[in-house]
Amino acid sequence: MIAVEGLTKRFVDRDAVANVSFFVPEGEVLGFLGPNGAGKTTTMRMITGFLPATSGSVRVAGIDLARDPLGVRARIGYLPENVALYPEMRVSEYLRFRAAIEGVPRKDVAARVDDASGRTMIGDVRRQLIGTLSKGYRQRVGLASTLLHRPPVLILDEPTVGLDPRQIVNIRELIVALGKDHTVILSTHILPEVEQVCRRVLIIDEGKLIADGTPEQLRTGLAGAAEVVTELDAPEADARAALERLPGVGAVRADGPGRFRLSVEGGGDLRRAVFSLAVEKGWVLLELSQTVPSLEDIFLRLTTRDAAAPEAAAEVARA
Repeated sequence: MIAVEGLTKRFVDRDAVANVSFFVPEGEVLGFLGPNGAGKTTTMRMITGFLPATSGSVRVAGIDLARDPLGVRARIGYLPENVALYPEMRVSEYLRFRAAIEGVPRKDVAARVDDASGRTMIGDVRRQLIGTLSKGYRQRVGLASTLLHRPPVLILDEPTVGLDPRQIVNIRELIVALGKDHTVILSTHILPEVEQVCRRVLIIDEGKLIADGTPEQLRTGLAGAAEVVTELDAPEADARAALERLPGVGAVRADGPGRFRLSVEGGGDLRRAVFSLAVEKGWVLLELSQTVPSLEDIFLRLTTRDAAAPEAAAEVARA
């Protein structure tokens, strides 16, 4: 559905986006994740045709952006981070205005406005001035405007920025519902948003794509990420030595008296082996749990500016 190849944007003396390539199949909800200034918005603006690329190509539904930019735009509903709304217009007026801009036939405008209003749940504010709406409702109006020309692709840039927690939940639920009928790219730096909404994640940092996969694939690719935590009432040296001999244990480090953290090789689960060891040795098992890295853990490891970051990115890229 969306094919991006070697996309690059150079500003004077630096590449804001450098040789980014990815493919989004029809019906996928893709999270485009990165820290502020990583190149997310620049990439989104190039895909939608609002910013020319220095090099590279974009195809949407088989249409080449460079050859037919209007054809690509007709197939995309784009919600920028700061959507252009007119506070002096009523919601219904604004949606009719946007429908005309998007080329919706006049005979279809009323039905399209009704449909978009219903899908984004703004029917109860259609007669209100946009300037009187909460930020959450204004975002819904913006989303409704992206649906008027019935595009197969939605590109949403930071749709929950500035919303309160209740509004964020509402917009997330709306994006999930829209994902049933559209291919969606959700650009954000809010990690829970991606984990709860997206099936696949791209991570960009300093203009370069550094990870691509499902959250589970990214966890698996992050070597040494999973850990088993255990506390044993046992001689500490004996316990450590026995734990180090267990198959699948990458490393053992002390975390307090009798408490150990075991890195897990190959993404396995060592809890049964640790439990069996305690039974065999007659040790009292005081604690046993396994921690799985969250998307936040992965994100921080990949985007932290230290010597380990390139190595970690390579591990995930190979997943």
